[in-house]
Amino acid sequence: MMWRGFIAFSTLLLCGTANADVLPLYDALRATYTACVGIDDELADLKTMAGINTAVTGVGTAAGVGATVTGFVKAEKDKQIEVTLSKLRELEQQNNLSISTASEYETWVVDFETLSTDNAILTQIQNAVNERNKLLTQSIKLGNWRTGLLAANTATNVAGAAIAGTNRVDADLQTQIDNCITAVTNLQNSIAQARIDGQDVTEAEQIATTCNEYKYVDITPINNRGRNSMISSIVGAATGLAGTVTSAVANTEKTRSGDEQREKNLNTASNVLSIGATTSSAVATVFNATQIAAIKKVADVASACTGVLR
Repeated sequence: MMWRGFIAFSTLLLCGTANADVLPLYDALRATYTACVGIDDELADLKTMAGINTAVTGVGTAAGVGATVTGFVKAEKDKQIEVTLSKLRELEQQNNLSISTASEYETWVVDFETLSTDNAILTQIQNAVNERNKLLTQSIKLGNWRTGLLAANTATNVAGAAIAGTNRVDADLQTQIDNCITAVTNLQNSIAQARIDGQDVTEAEQIATTCNEYKYVDITPINNRGRNSMISSIVGAATGLAGTVTSAVANTEKTRSGDEQREKNLNTASNVLSIGATTSSAVATVFNATQIAAIKKVADVASACTGVLR
């Protein structure tokens, strides 16, 4: 009998100690509301900014594609100019003429009255000169467009890097999620005690079940994808800026009237940099889009939890 009394006393003592750590159900519900409500608003802001960044880098990708295509069209025009120039030099050699100087080949100033040759040759020369002028005008315009599109790509990559650098789960939001998880755990303990006490715990159980999903969410992908997007945008901005400068230099009159090989090298480099900037923008766009998906997984839990709490 003495042992039974001791066991009963010990049981009551343990229960009393346990109950001392368990919040009353109402207090546990209030603590859960305080800890968990508002997380969905923070995540909604993250999702909105990720969407904006996806649009920004998408525009940058389109500008980069435009710059790349324009660069290759310009390269084709430049090849046609070389063909026309070769044709003029051929006419010059075949007819023992001196129809231009190096600078005049660029500006196409030819004094036809001083040429001692027949009309058929003059017509060929005139046609070649006209074709050269037309192609040169087109090439210059295409070069300007490429420069402008690369500048737009660079600007969007800079903006994308700035947005991605700040669009992440910070310490405050992480702390709020952790506090919510702790509050839900305390609520579950309070529900167990309230059930023993004969209280109605139906609503509390629904809240605990719904908000307990926070334990299974992973916010790591949100920050990882934001960081990767930022890195891609930074690379794209640097590459785009280099391409913009190279394109602008390649299209100056000084470059066009100087070393032909240097002009060709600058144009080739600009096209390669354009491809690199476009690729970086596209990669950043993908990371932004996948960041939205990662945010949505957590936001769905937050929305459901807030819904049952309100």
